[in-house]
Amino acid sequence: MSAIDPVTLAVLKGRLEQIADEMDATLYRSAFNPIIAEARDACHGLYHPVTGATLVQGTNGLPIFVGAMAFAVKAVIDKVEREGGLEPGDTFLFNDPYDGGTHLNDFRLVRPIFRDGKLYCWLASVGHWLDIGGNVPGGFNAQATESFQEGVRFPPVKLIRAGVMNEDIVAILSANARVPISNYGDLNGQLNALDLGERRLTELLDEYGDTTVAAAFDVFSDRAEAMMRAAVSALPDGTYSFEDYLDNDGITDERLTIALDLTVAGDAMTLDFSRSSAPCAGPLNIAYSTAVACCYVALKHVFTDVPANAGCLRPITFVIPGTTLLGVKPPKPVGGYTETILRVIGVVFGALAKADPSRATAGPFGTINALSLAGHRQDGSRWVMFSFFGGGLGGNPESDGLNHANNPISTATIPPAEILEAAYPVMFTQWALRPDSAGAGAHRGGVGAIYEIESLTDADVFLLGERGRFAPFGVAGGLPASLNQFFWQTDQGEKSPPMASKVANVKIRAGQRVRLESPGGGGWGDPRRRDPQRVARDVRLGYVSAEAAARDYGVAVKENGEVDESATVALRKGAAA
Repeated sequence: MSAIDPVTLAVLKGRLEQIADEMDATLYRSAFNPIIAEARDACHGLYHPVTGATLVQGTNGLPIFVGAMAFAVKAVIDKVEREGGLEPGDTFLFNDPYDGGTHLNDFRLVRPIFRDGKLYCWLASVGHWLDIGGNVPGGFNAQATESFQEGVRFPPVKLIRAGVMNEDIVAILSANARVPISNYGDLNGQLNALDLGERRLTELLDEYGDTTVAAAFDVFSDRAEAMMRAAVSALPDGTYSFEDYLDNDGITDERLTIALDLTVAGDAMTLDFSRSSAPCAGPLNIAYSTAVACCYVALKHVFTDVPANAGCLRPITFVIPGTTLLGVKPPKPVGGYTETILRVIGVVFGALAKADPSRATAGPFGTINALSLAGHRQDGSRWVMFSFFGGGLGGNPESDGLNHANNPISTATIPPAEILEAAYPVMFTQWALRPDSAGAGAHRGGVGAIYEIESLTDADVFLLGERGRFAPFGVAGGLPASLNQFFWQTDQGEKSPPMASKVANVKIRAGQRVRLESPGGGGWGDPRRRDPQRVARDVRLGYVSAEAAARDYGVAVKENGEVDESATVALRKGAAA
């Protein structure tokens, strides 16, 4: 096989990524539920015919899904190897979180692509459906003790056989959802995306030839491996340990430890999570494939130049025992996986920062705050609103953290208030930045946010969040950020969750409100080294109060928002003494 010239490789790389991007865009534009259509909680890609390894991903898809999809495609490959019967026009559907999935709301569709009667590769789509049964509308059941309480679990099943839809499976899906029309729309959006991807890939293969494109796949993976090995080689050999904590599992009010021992040896790296807590009773567990996927996301954040395909994981060894909450089997509940993977990503950041302090980034806000409200409209129809929310990212050696950002697990956007208000009987009475929520530092963290929502009907309220007990950490002398807080109105006044960040089965009346106050990010560096003029600007913008400026930064700010130079010198001298 002759070598492919660099120009052809560059063209193929762009064309293949464009296929995945166009599949993403097709689903975003056709999905029924705002979590896909607006928040973009979905992804698409191309996968190896034998191993299921990631060949190409789009630039907009959710990174955590990209990391897990290789396991999902391999689950379908294993089914075909056991049972046979694969043919053109087939499409598999499943949401099994223990076999390449993440949690039950995330549905995967996997389709084989044939050329001249032979399997060439796989296309796959994943999107977050609004509801798939279980005890809690929206699926985030903070009190689940087994997966059966989180929704209906589908192993890989053949939804379409040789181009013919199995309507029985569609009927089962509809019968087990509170909002079947929404799910049906999302299903068809994903099928449309696969149809488009198949057409675009066929056009590309016809133009360049099957052999040339397959050779390009190999080159892309080999280059990713070489670049990752070079990045790892630049780190000093040794073992670097870091740990962080989850508030509780929603059942027992005891902290859970996520611990990492990261070993660098030449151009290879081992991520060992053996010291992490044992599987828990509540839904904060994750499966092995999910744990690997979030490590992939963390490494891609740090080594940004390395291409995103399976080759980048070849130098990495994962030690994730089934004796920890990061490698569980069914029926352990996993519905709160988003909170756990955020902590896994954080400890990878923390360990790598010890290996290379120039990469040190303070902790991000570290919770999606999965909030569900559900009730009945005046006409008796069911409504289920699920959404996730933003917070501050950590300060870093180059800059302050971003204000009101999304978490590092995704490129998703926070659904706009206008869209949620249009889709559901709710009204946002506050959507604002949260003062004093960021960790102070020479480079402060980003600030979190305050969201207050009034329900226009009687509603049930459910929250599965984190960072209510353990604040996002600061680094290099920076301070931690604020804690996560949640409140709801009752006839006797406001209440907050006894488990700090998790609550289920709260009932509010029409006209009553819930309020979420998300954390900021941790600070980087000694706050007393921050330029007083920048502190004063933060006070003027409402990010930092004058009291916090004096307490944390040693900066006195006048009522007009300007620095009081003499008082600031006295504050900082006093702190130094």
